[in-house]
This record gives sequence, C-alpha cells and structure tokens, in this order.
Amino acid sequence: MYIPKRFKVEDEKEIWTFLKQHTFATLVTTDKGRPIATHIPVIVKRTAEEIVVSGHLAKGNRQWRTLNEEQEALIIFQGPHAYISSSWYEEEQVPTWNYQSVHVYGNVIIQTQDELVDDLKMLLHTYEHHREHPVLWETLSPELLERELKGIVGFKLNVTDIQAAYKMSQNRNDKDYASIITQLHQESSADAHHVAQEMKKLR
Repeated sequence: MYIPKRFKVEDEKEIWTFLKQHTFATLVTTDKGRPIATHIPVIVKRTAEEIVVSGHLAKGNRQWRTLNEEQEALIIFQGPHAYISSSWYEEEQVPTWNYQSVHVYGNVIIQTQDELVDDLKMLLHTYEHHREHPVLWETLSPELLERELKGIVGFKLNVTDIQAAYKMSQNRNDKDYASIITQLHQESSADAHHVAQEMKKLR
C-alpha cells in the first residue's frame, strides 16, 4: 500500500486496537495470477511472538483452494472514509478523500477441525453473548453444526508484515483541519461523522 510518511501509522497499540475494531475484512489471494477476494468476518489474536488472523470460507468458494503456505495472502481491514471537499479550505486546492486502512500480509494454512470449531465458538460468543436470546455453539443442535461444518474451510494467517495508513488531513493547517471536522459533522453519512471523530483524536 502506498503510504506517504505523514499518513503512516507505526504505533503498535493503535494498530492492534484498529484491527480488533474492524473485523469484517477482505481476504485477497491470487489464482493462476488473477487476484480474487472474499469479504468475511475474522478473528485477530496476538501472542508475545506474533499476530494471527483467522476466518473461514465456504467450500463452494474456490478461493479456499488458493490458501497454502507457499503463497502470501493479504487481508485488508478498512475503517471509516469520507470525501473531503476543498471548498472547506482557506486557499484553492483540489478535493481528496480521508480514510483509515490496515493491510496485513502473511502465509496461510488450513485450520484443523478443532481449530475451526474453537474459532466458530469464539465468533458466536463475541457477537451473541450480550443478546437477550444468544445463539451460541452450545445452543445449536449437533445435527445442524455437523451439516454446516461440512460446508466451510477454516484458515489462519500468521502475520509477517503490517502496513497502516490514516489519511486524515494531517497535512492541513489548524484552521482548515477544524473546518473539515465541522463540515464532516454536517454530512449525512455516518462514515463522515466517524472520520470527524477520528480526526479529533489525532489533533
């Protein structure tokens, strides 16, 4: 990913927080030289030595056949983004786009059945435990689980490289920066409001 120096994020704690908050990601691999991608929920885990991203694909999705230790894969984590009108600046300039994005690279291996089951349990718990009638692994029938497990393939990516970009108008002066935040709050897009909040944190 092309990242001008002023937009590059290197703080490990900040990157980790971002990954945990934006877990609907895009898995990108290549099949005979052609890029292919799938949008999936993932689980991000960290140990003292490494970061691991795991998820699963439908067996009907041919992308799972491209997952192997010899081929590097890319997972894209996308944060909020918004159009920035240059009419919000003091001086004439062209419009642009603000965004947050993190790319992680690594080699992928197929999960064992036990690893896949553990991940599915965690995924259900993460998004269901707070609900009035949570759908958890333990509440689903063994017949349903057995049937569904036959149709998916789990994978895990051991992260070898992380590239993080927060393009949030860091190159603008204080007056323009404040104007952008004000104008973003007046937009109808929830993403625009989110970008404004993130900009406030940065300056």
